[in-house]
Parts: sequence; C-alpha cells; structure tokens
Amino acid sequence: MHKFLLATAIGAVMAPGLLHANELPASDTEAPHWSGNGELGLALSRGNTDSQTLIGKLSLAREDERWKHEAGLAFLYGQQDEIDSAYRYEAFGKTGLRLGERSRLSGSARTERDHFAAYEYQSTAAFSYGHDAVKTEATHLDFEIGPGYRWSKLQGVRVHENGGVVRGLMDFGHRFNDSTSIYDTLLVEAGHDNTFARNEAGVLVKMSDALALKAGVEVRHNTDVLPGIHKTDTLTTVNVSYGF
Repeated sequence: MHKFLLATAIGAVMAPGLLHANELPASDTEAPHWSGNGELGLALSRGNTDSQTLIGKLSLAREDERWKHEAGLAFLYGQQDEIDSAYRYEAFGKTGLRLGERSRLSGSARTERDHFAAYEYQSTAAFSYGHDAVKTEATHLDFEIGPGYRWSKLQGVRVHENGGVVRGLMDFGHRFNDSTSIYDTLLVEAGHDNTFARNEAGVLVKMSDALALKAGVEVRHNTDVLPGIHKTDTLTTVNVSYGF
C-alpha cells in the first residue's frame, strides 16, 4: 500500500510540471527547459583487501517565473573481498509554486532503499513552505518546512514505522569565482519513531563549461536503530560531474 501511495504522491508532484509545459503559449521567447547534472565516482583498493565502490547521481531541474520542478536518482554500490558491503538507491521529486519573490509552496516525495543501513527503506511525501533567506548572484540560502507522512521498515525485522513527520530543508551555496563553489544541504524528517537527518557538504571545481570535480562528505543519522547498529553513516566522495 505504501508503494501505491508514494507513487501517487510522486505523480501529483510531477504532474503540474507536465501540464505547465503543455500550456506554454507559443511566442518568440525561448521556453524554460530542463537542465541536469550527472555524477559518477569509483574507488578501487587492491592488496590485503580488495574493494570497489561505485557512486552515481542524476538530477534534473526546470524553473520559470512561477514554477520550479526537480527530480533525481542516486545509487551506491560497494564490494569488499567479493562480498557486497554497500547497496543503496534513491529517487525524489519536487514541485514548487512561487507565492512571491522569495516565498513558495512545495510538494515533495522521496524514497530510498538500503541493504546495509538501520532502515531497509524510508519513503516520505510532504508539503512545505519555503523562503529564500539569501538570494544573490553568488550566494543562495533557502529554507523549507512542512508536514508529511513517512513509511519505513527497520533492517532485518518485520517492524514497520509509519506515521506523520515534520520535514525541514536547508540549502546553501556560494560561488567564489567562475570555477570554484561550495554547497551544504541539510534534510531533516522528524517523526515520533525516528528522526532522519542527512547533510551533504562539499566543493565543486569546474574544469570546463560542462565538466567539474566534486569532493564532498555525506552524513546520515537515524535516532532510532536496533541494538548493534550504528546511528550515523559517513560517506566521503570525489566524483566527476557533468552538467547539461
């Protein structure tokens, strides 16, 4: 049931973007288009321990004066001595309607499955109010907060934790010059059974108009885990990024 409800929520989030695209009037002005970014990273170790880790991300965005649409996919897969040591994949979608120059209402949905984390899956659908606290050519700082609902299951046991959450998001970015920028994104989903927090921070260095090197640290934390399971997972990456 939770998969059906989540699929419905994702459809509701993405539908306004599809309808809006079909309703654009014909004119000489170039219509807003989808832009995107793809990332790929690979880490190999040989010797006393043979390991390999593959990381990939794809994000898409489209924005005009009223609407902003986002969607993306991500995966993480690792092996150590020919035994799986990491296996996670995620998907998300979000649509925001601007209320003014710096405020908006958004509907979002995300789902992730992880074979080695505290939770086998966590899926969330939410509505949020957003505010652009800082919005300049070089710097942005955005906040979102609102209610939602989460479906989740603890790893390795038949224990489901479904219920309401409060979703909060902070998105910061600053461009030092044409080639170097930093970013920091914090997502919090706080519920009665568990509070999930994810923070991604790093630096992006452009090598050309499309290619860049991206180094970052991702920290994931769950407040409620089974005995013997770590509450915090940290992932450090260096990826090649391609914008289009």
